[in-house]
Amino acid sequence: MTPWVILDRDGVINVDSDDYIKSQAEWKPIPGSIEAIVKLCDAGFHIAVATNQSGIARGLFSEVTLEAIHKLMHQQVEERGGIIEGVFYCPHGPDDNCTCRKPNIGLLDEIEEQFSIALEGVPFVGDSLRDLQAAKTKGCDPILVRTGKGKKTYAGIHKDALWADLPVYDDLQSFVDSFLQQHKQH
Repeated sequence: MTPWVILDRDGVINVDSDDYIKSQAEWKPIPGSIEAIVKLCDAGFHIAVATNQSGIARGLFSEVTLEAIHKLMHQQVEERGGIIEGVFYCPHGPDDNCTCRKPNIGLLDEIEEQFSIALEGVPFVGDSLRDLQAAKTKGCDPILVRTGKGKKTYAGIHKDALWADLPVYDDLQSFVDSFLQQHKQH
């Protein structure tokens, strides 16, 4: 069975903004992130993205705009020879009580269902506590990057025993380089 890696979007693949990413023009990849995805693909991994997009519920952008942003992301990965198998997003706001908004695991359940896979032990790379909580609840291996909200997240949890063994990397590229190096050794 082909191995998978789950990625959050904002703050992991692209530069995050407290004002939300509302257009293709505002979507800027973090240096090295597109290449990191391609490296994972070249090493035989499948990639899925799980992202909260409450800007839709807040009326800041439409699902059509979100699809255009994701099309741009797919194009940038595919131009370099990689592929993102699927982008799964929660369009709801924090008070909507949905099952898909991380830290809930609905998006991860959708990924399992769509691809007939089990995500137990699959790396889930995120920059927020919500990402880490969803990963842990689902049985994925939570990975924190310092990009996006990652430094702030780390500052809030680094003394918490629950996260004592949490792998932390500077960015997606440094995680992928380390992960693939470890993967070769096994």
